[in-house]
Amino acid sequence: MSQVLVTGGSGFIGSHLILQLLKAGHRVRTTVRSLDREKQVRALLAAGGAEPGDQLTFAAADLEKDAGWAEAVQGCEFVHHVASPFPPSMPQHEDELIVPAREGALRLLRAARTAGVKRVVLTSSFAAVGYGHPEQTAPFDETSWTDVNGPGLTPYVKSKTIAERAAWDFVAREGGPELTTVNPVGVFGPVLGPDYSTSILMVERLMTGSMPGVPQLEFGVVDVRDVADLHVRAMTHAAAKGERFLAVAGNFMSMKEMALTLRSRLGERARKVPTRQLPNLLVRLASVMDPAVKQIIPELGRTRNATAAKATRLLGWQPRSREDALAATGESLVALGLIKGISAQAA
Repeated sequence: MSQVLVTGGSGFIGSHLILQLLKAGHRVRTTVRSLDREKQVRALLAAGGAEPGDQLTFAAADLEKDAGWAEAVQGCEFVHHVASPFPPSMPQHEDELIVPAREGALRLLRAARTAGVKRVVLTSSFAAVGYGHPEQTAPFDETSWTDVNGPGLTPYVKSKTIAERAAWDFVAREGGPELTTVNPVGVFGPVLGPDYSTSILMVERLMTGSMPGVPQLEFGVVDVRDVADLHVRAMTHAAAKGERFLAVAGNFMSMKEMALTLRSRLGERARKVPTRQLPNLLVRLASVMDPAVKQIIPELGRTRNATAAKATRLLGWQPRSREDALAATGESLVALGLIKGISAQAA
């Protein structure tokens, strides 16, 4: 089995990816900004059923600093670059996200090239595919790129697009290592601890009843375990070299559909989930006071879709259903005691 580096091992996707790599028998090294986070990462993996011991090692590296990256990639055959900033609220300036996303990817690629890494799998996003365009009925696929000069783009969308573009440009210019990107939509599924992604925060807010209703929004849904599986497939499959792969399970869902799914699948545990559709004007007014709401304003009322046919055709990828991913999210939040006032035993 190979020595594999996973950047951002304390994150939602990163921790699930480490679990699957360990299960497949690989030796894993993961980067964290501080080695003080080793205990936290091992606790997450233990929650996922793994006690890796010395099969897992740690390296300190920061997206915004040169130090540590050469040591992190040393001896690794494959690298998964998962680390990228995704805050729950709008930054004061877009460069707070764009610069670390782009420069972190380039630091990793330079170090990987020097160390002779065979392939880097970069965790990009649907954000780098389906934004800045006029509305279309056809689903987006991997041939599409977000127009960073399009209207209403958030700093996060720009950061993922610019970082992925920079990675492809680097490989084309420098000649290595091999590059593959995975472009997930909204990532849901079982959380392993209280430090989870922004997409999970939306489910938490629904289940705590902190939202008076649901905005007129649509999201793509995919389970984090399937995103990790797609990374593992993309790491070694010959057909994955030089390719992008969208990760999405079925058609996009409206927030109302998501709320109804939680209600249906979790029963009493989802009793606080609202299903009333909020008028767009009310959401816009709320965004004045809530930075998290401000990020969704450009998407109100927009319809999108995407297809994962390429990943299915070339890599044999078969994701769980959208409903299973959402149910697993809610169930794990309750099981970990992260939804106050809701018992895991509630019928």
